[in-house]
Amino acid sequence: LLPVLNGIKTFLYPSPLHYRIVPEMVYDTNATILFGTDTFLSGYARVASAYDFYSVRYVFAGAEKVKDETRRVWMDKFGVRILEGYGATETAPVIATNTPMHFKAGTVGRILPGIDYRLEPVPGVDEGGRLWVKGANVMLGYFRAENPGVLEPLSDGWYDTGDIVTVDELGYVRIQGRAKRFAKIAGEMVSLGRVESELAALWPQNHHAVIALPDERKGEQLILVTDHALAGREAILAHFRAQGLSELMAPKAILKVDKVPILGTGKTDYVGVKALAEAFIAPASCAKISKA
Repeated sequence: LLPVLNGIKTFLYPSPLHYRIVPEMVYDTNATILFGTDTFLSGYARVASAYDFYSVRYVFAGAEKVKDETRRVWMDKFGVRILEGYGATETAPVIATNTPMHFKAGTVGRILPGIDYRLEPVPGVDEGGRLWVKGANVMLGYFRAENPGVLEPLSDGWYDTGDIVTVDELGYVRIQGRAKRFAKIAGEMVSLGRVESELAALWPQNHHAVIALPDERKGEQLILVTDHALAGREAILAHFRAQGLSELMAPKAILKVDKVPILGTGKTDYVGVKALAEAFIAPASCAKISKA
């Protein structure tokens, strides 16, 4: 909407995965604002020259959590602070964002003015709650393929984001993870997103994805799919102990792959990751797994 409402010239490029071409396009167009995901921004930083982003004033990131290493590289190499935000297609799409004046690393910023929110308790989750939002930016409802032409409205205009979040005393939102991306292990709720964040802190140069699969003894087990060839469970356990975290958060099995599946949006392809994990833990593939 920026070009329509404010006359801001916008440049679009068909594939954000062209890590060498996109920085050149930014340079050639003298772009001042860049939107991307952690995956894409990390890719650009690896191959771009220090001068490719000289004109960029603001970099906004969404769709996935921004790693500390990505923030550091962009600040050290380009002198640009990444502004992380959060939203959903159903909310047109922004719900919250950091800004130059109101910034807190590790959060997705403050909820935008005009958007009401509430947090609903989630059994087993002690910190935060399930985020619901309401406002002029929220869609009217859904059209379902099985019921063509009939609008399925939201209940009183409230949209369930499906995310577990905390909101601090200053209004900054911290994403704990998708409600469906929590695992119950030995009676304890574990955020798969939190586990991935810790693994990213331990091995920041690599891509890690954690999924949960059924476990006969503990209900569920965590499986790590990573492109880090030397990843080992002992190093993970040592890191978790140093951070004062429960050992239940440590993945039970480590699957090492050449490339972790990602979607065209830059998000991790968890359907693809789960398929890999299920294939690897099949009895015929046990030799390919590093297990606890």
